[in-house]
Amino acid sequence: MDAARHWPTAIDLFCGAGGLSLGLRQARFRIAAALDVSPLAVESYRLNFPRVPVGGGRESGQAQACDVRDATGSRLLRLAGLRKGELDLLAGCPPCQGFSTLRTKQRQPAVEDERNGLVLEFLRLVREIRPRFVLMENVPGLAREGLFKDFTSGLECLKYRVDFDVLDSVDFGVPQRRRRLVLVAARGMQPKLASGNVAARTVREAIGGIADAAGRSGDALHDHGENRAQRVRSVIEAIPPDGGSRADLGADAQLACHRRAMARGDGWGRDSYARMAWDRPAPTITGGCVNPGKGRFLHPIEHRAVTVREALLLQGFPPDYRLSLRRGKYAAADLAGNAIPPAFVKAQAQAIRRMRARMTA
Repeated sequence: MDAARHWPTAIDLFCGAGGLSLGLRQARFRIAAALDVSPLAVESYRLNFPRVPVGGGRESGQAQACDVRDATGSRLLRLAGLRKGELDLLAGCPPCQGFSTLRTKQRQPAVEDERNGLVLEFLRLVREIRPRFVLMENVPGLAREGLFKDFTSGLECLKYRVDFDVLDSVDFGVPQRRRRLVLVAARGMQPKLASGNVAARTVREAIGGIADAAGRSGDALHDHGENRAQRVRSVIEAIPPDGGSRADLGADAQLACHRRAMARGDGWGRDSYARMAWDRPAPTITGGCVNPGKGRFLHPIEHRAVTVREALLLQGFPPDYRLSLRRGKYAAADLAGNAIPPAFVKAQAQAIRRMRARMTA
């Protein structure tokens, strides 16, 4: 009999391309079901987790994209082959763009984004499924909002005890600085988050040995290439290697849009057209990681942005992890940037396994 059948069970809400599921599997959880609203995310997820049923909505198929608002606990449990109260872990990262750093910098009201309400859909599914444990990861800004208080209060009303904090993935062996809010809740015991104490990994360790992105590696996620105007290429080539940025160039060498921003005293995009440093962790990988105008995403020495494959490696994914390129490199980069680093999840999942062992002893 497959040993994994005896592992604790988990359902991955908002599964995306599968970073959370991979971390759970590395911690020896059996992913019993998953759910995501994006067909491209489901397609990519299935490339890596072909045996996990994906769905939870009204459709009967096992590989259906599904909005969490259309999902029910009973359908997810049926998909997972479990009954209410039997699931060990309900985990997910509900989209909360309204509380992101970018939204805060632009001074836009967080409550305008309808996706923020998905946190309460997560709570609804906790109520309907009654898992032993809950794991939620999100942007740090959520912790300051009343919505998060509603979520934690709702868990407490359901007799869960809660622990949460803002943690940095770099402390868990991920070669990237990525601060995230992590919450663990448990029925019948006080949970405790895992603390990170792993030495920081660097960009060099993650991507220093990968082949040059010259279109000949045989990896479509690395060979996708770039198509930039000569003026932009010239600026990139002039930026000093290993951590340099456009700030190192004189004003006359800047792109026109950057000169206008400088004249306005606008700090937006200060890290755009900047190189990663070999011997430091990467900055937070986002969905714009293949665009040098979106952040410090230039390769340390090559005159290009990092590739989708390099972004995945900087997120801590294995080198053979797959993403669909059906909608092109930008859509694939969005999946890579929105993923949860697996090692970050693994540490919390291992702590939950230990708590579960005490609970069932």
